[in-house]
Amino acid sequence: MEGHVSPGEYKDVVLFLATAGVIVPLFRRWRISPILGFLGAGVVLGPFGLGALSGSFPWLSYFTIANPEEIAQLAEFGVVFLLFMIGLELSWERLRLMRRWVFGLGALQVALCLGAIALAAMALGLPPAPAAAIGAALALSSTAVVMQILTEHKRQHSQAGRATFSVLLFQDLAVAPMLVTLAILGRGGEGEVFSPRLLLAFAPAAIGVMALLAFGRLLLRPMLKSVARAKSEELFMAACLLVVIGAGLVSALTGLSMALGAFIAGLLLAETEYRHEVEVTIEPFKGLLLGLFFLSVGIGLDLSLLAAKPLVILGMSAGVVLLNAVVIYLLGRLFGLPARGAAEAGLLLAGGGEFAYVILSTAMADGVVSRPLGQTVLVAATISMMCIPLLAALGLKIGGRMTAGQGLAPEPAPSSDQPEGGHETPPVLVVGYGRVGKLVGDMLHRHDIPWVGAERDPKLVESARHAGEQLFFGDASRPEFLKRCGLETAPALVVTMDAPEGVEAIVATARAMRPDLTIVARARDARQAQRLYELGATDAVPETVEASLQLSEAVLVEIGVPMGLIIASIHERRDEFRKALNRPEALGGRARRYRRAQES
Repeated sequence: MEGHVSPGEYKDVVLFLATAGVIVPLFRRWRISPILGFLGAGVVLGPFGLGALSGSFPWLSYFTIANPEEIAQLAEFGVVFLLFMIGLELSWERLRLMRRWVFGLGALQVALCLGAIALAAMALGLPPAPAAAIGAALALSSTAVVMQILTEHKRQHSQAGRATFSVLLFQDLAVAPMLVTLAILGRGGEGEVFSPRLLLAFAPAAIGVMALLAFGRLLLRPMLKSVARAKSEELFMAACLLVVIGAGLVSALTGLSMALGAFIAGLLLAETEYRHEVEVTIEPFKGLLLGLFFLSVGIGLDLSLLAAKPLVILGMSAGVVLLNAVVIYLLGRLFGLPARGAAEAGLLLAGGGEFAYVILSTAMADGVVSRPLGQTVLVAATISMMCIPLLAALGLKIGGRMTAGQGLAPEPAPSSDQPEGGHETPPVLVVGYGRVGKLVGDMLHRHDIPWVGAERDPKLVESARHAGEQLFFGDASRPEFLKRCGLETAPALVVTMDAPEGVEAIVATARAMRPDLTIVARARDARQAQRLYELGATDAVPETVEASLQLSEAVLVEIGVPMGLIIASIHERRDEFRKALNRPEALGGRARRYRRAQES
């Protein structure tokens, strides 16, 4: 079998993995967005970079992407996974509150930018149909690049970030009508654009959305519950991938974009107890495929066209960026954004996007736009997309850092500036929801202290969710999961699990993430309590000690000892246990250093 394997078949994969292994750590060390690195690598490794020189220097073919079309097809999943993750971070309630921005600001942006670009193209001598197609292609921004930048800078919950996402969401919704309209124009139906035929053409898309919503609400949670009961990480990962890709394919079959279907699936899962575990599972795939997407964008930059028509292409790119930025800035001010926020949103959305490739490819295939003109516009769109990270950096300076790195900043939608669950203060994180965890939650409720829980048993999670508790399914020993459950802002962590190894892993992980965090952990006996103190627990409660104290209290009460003396002696004995477990000579070197740092 080994003799049938051709190393050349895997050359593109090896090149991409090597590029990712070099670019990501290098650019992060330089504090530059890896997006720029992938875009630049695509230009260098593509057929218009080193590939153009491989005829003179054959050895360069070993460092050239041989099949850009295959790379582009796989790279589309990067946007699909990105939209799925965005859907997971939203909810139907938040989306409902954002409807004014999505269908107001977003619709006006698409209409005005499309119309302005189409009029400019007609003024240069193009007929209405190709001018409209070019306007549609250049009016849409890059969801993949912009949302990745917002996430990296923690600006997705700022005012500008929410407005930007609202516009991007409407643009994704507008792609399907644009493609249907292009198909009608390609068949010579210019006069029938507003006819019933166009409305009927949208029927499959509407049916597809309704099918996704119906089947998603009925099947997604039971499926993930069944998979979670199997307690297999591999099976859970397979189920997550099935949800993302399956929803995307159903959406594509009905004429919508795969990314929109994945976004709907993410929205449906956002309200479930599996949300955070799904996020942690999908994140590596999203990062890898997004890198591949940016690489494919750079590959598509035809340097020969740029060399042949530099003024035309660069002028078109600059004009599109300027026009989109001005229109979005004015609309942002009209919708109540502050000047800085409107400028930041305008710069983020000024560049072209990945849907320009879809629309222009369809327009060229249907004969609406000639191929030479379409290729020229595609290069201009690519250059404007490659400028987005630089425009975003400028927008970040203009917008300021008032909301960067903070939870949910003031948002366009009312009442959506509160942390998840509607609490004004960060919730306590409780890991484990057995009999002990449930009692801890009840006591927190009695004192009006908000809390969020994590549990690996899907039955316990389901019963707690039915009771109205904010409990999530997942493995709390993983830093990514703890982070998504709010550990970075939680005032305290309570670990109530009865698995000693699991408790120790969670305490060690949490202490490494938050040196200042209050950590209270359950221990089976005094020996494990001492181990938890060594790992950084603020307080460890041994079951054997507490059971002994409760038994002592009960017998003392029954034989007539005054309650005041009993309570005092119980507290005194408990303090003696804590001091014994915390004495410096009983602790390891790591714990002694930790306690000295705390005392200082």
